[in-house]
Amino acid sequence: MAAPDVLGLWDRSVREHADGPALVTPHRVLSYRDADRLTDAWAAFLAERGAGPGELVGLAFGDPARTVLGMLAALKSGAGFTVLDDRLPEAARTALVARTAAAVWLGDGGHAPEGAHVPAEPHREGSGDPDDAPPPLRPGRAGGSDVAYVLFTSGSTGRPKGTVVERDALGRFAAAVANRLGLTRDDRWLQVASLGFDVLIEEVFPAFAAGAAVVCREDTRALDAEELHVTLARTRTTVVELSTQYWLEYARWLEASGTSTPESLRTVVVGGERMDPVPYRRWQTRQPAGLAHVYGLTECTVSSTFYTGLLPADAEEVPLGTPLQDVGIGIRHDGVPVPDGETGEIHIGGPLLARGFLDDEAATASRFVPDPYADTPGARVYRTGDLGRIDADGQLVFLGRVDDQVKIRGHRLEPARVERALCEAAGVGQAVVFPDPETGTVLWAFTVPEDPAAAPLPGEAVRLTGPDRDALLAPLEAQLPDWAVPRVLHRVSVLPKNPHGKVDKRRLAAWAAAGARTPAPAPAPGHPGTAGDSSGDPALDGVLALFREVLDAPALGPDDDFFDHGGQSLLALRLLARLRESRPDAAGLRASALFTARTPRRFAELLAGRAAARP
Repeated sequence: MAAPDVLGLWDRSVREHADGPALVTPHRVLSYRDADRLTDAWAAFLAERGAGPGELVGLAFGDPARTVLGMLAALKSGAGFTVLDDRLPEAARTALVARTAAAVWLGDGGHAPEGAHVPAEPHREGSGDPDDAPPPLRPGRAGGSDVAYVLFTSGSTGRPKGTVVERDALGRFAAAVANRLGLTRDDRWLQVASLGFDVLIEEVFPAFAAGAAVVCREDTRALDAEELHVTLARTRTTVVELSTQYWLEYARWLEASGTSTPESLRTVVVGGERMDPVPYRRWQTRQPAGLAHVYGLTECTVSSTFYTGLLPADAEEVPLGTPLQDVGIGIRHDGVPVPDGETGEIHIGGPLLARGFLDDEAATASRFVPDPYADTPGARVYRTGDLGRIDADGQLVFLGRVDDQVKIRGHRLEPARVERALCEAAGVGQAVVFPDPETGTVLWAFTVPEDPAAAPLPGEAVRLTGPDRDALLAPLEAQLPDWAVPRVLHRVSVLPKNPHGKVDKRRLAAWAAAGARTPAPAPAPGHPGTAGDSSGDPALDGVLALFREVLDAPALGPDDDFFDHGGQSLLALRLLARLRESRPDAAGLRASALFTARTPRRFAELLAGRAAARP
């Protein structure tokens, strides 16, 4: 079967739904006709500056809607696109700009490279009749094997891997997802993923393939659970995709507030990490919106499998589902297929596979391998490194990792990359990094000093704060994205081993928990408040209690920094939600307020100031 051309799918939607909404923003609705004319003009602009087949267009907008338009315009010019994540440190952004060697950059964000362009919108002409519209402008005729986009994932060597996906794979993917989710012209898909994340592809192109609308926010700031809910309702969104942890925060807020999903919302796509069956079942019994549990990798064009069934009462895992059209799923041990029900490494094959990794032939050859069991000569299969099995119902079930790679807030990470960076710091002899056992949303780091005299007693884990912590984090923050930086750091005398000779992470976590239960020292005379007792200020005590609850840090003091004690974006969203439940003066506050009021005391003062300013 011929592959659907990604621009052919767009053109069909323009023909059939010219007046229907293609892009919905807080300030404007672009019809398919308007978006088509605008991106035609942008495509001509790009072509004049060197964009074409085999080239890349870089996108660095702070506005999601312009990013979506830029993606489409790049494809129309014949080129592929890459999207620069605005959350990356400057050094990482500079390195990625150099590696992509884009023919032209579009962008207006503070993270845009020097010389980036912002094409102007053309004047609207014609009667508005579809027959008056000029034919689609295609400055460069690209083929199915030409690049559609390059997006970057974490790499084990310290260099992010640039995954090259071809146009044929993108077109097939868009059509397959639209079909699996039953998308129609009446659907509206809310764009919430970070702009450098591959989920962006799934939020945009299946919707366009079905003639549906992509709903864009005003900026890229994260929405907390209540803001997400209000946005879903206000925009009449029908489909949204959330990372597993983000979905859990939303589910928790819905239950706490006694609220149901908006009437318009029919499907919540969830993926990125293992799904616990308990909240999945609870959602299915209480919420009207359906769930689609997905699994996939950037190297295989986003999602490869979907599960939308009603989870059986005796299921111990939420299945990953069955493959999309054009996706082949195999379970293999040492490269050899195993019978259904047996455990092995998940291999993904079919025409949705990426071409490989940008400027990394060795990594491409090691992960994209020839498939001797395929019917098609020259077929390849991708070794995912994930363990799984096919259950009695034909569903793929995730069972862990072959290696030490972890998922943190939806991103894949090789801990060794962070561990090496920690060991480059003065005085650090060894380091191990892993997600916190409770939530899996925060990276923990345990370091062993080179000088034994600087080590704590055996069996103790000393929490690092202040200058000691800052000295370790500064170089990491300069080169790694926020989600890859450990926020909870401990110093230990040794990294204990389990019977298999690997670092015993459970024992380290137990040492840390024992240290957290140790009463905090009494404050110096005159110090306002104590770490463990009441401060004498009821308002401060209420805020402090919520900080402790969200961070799971019973010894947290009034002047302890939220981010120094494991705080990160998802926990910030949870804290704001809990504050709104009990404090009217927290209404309207965004999680970004924590970046300026980082301690319970300063946050209580912020709330007091808001209360005093109220009429």
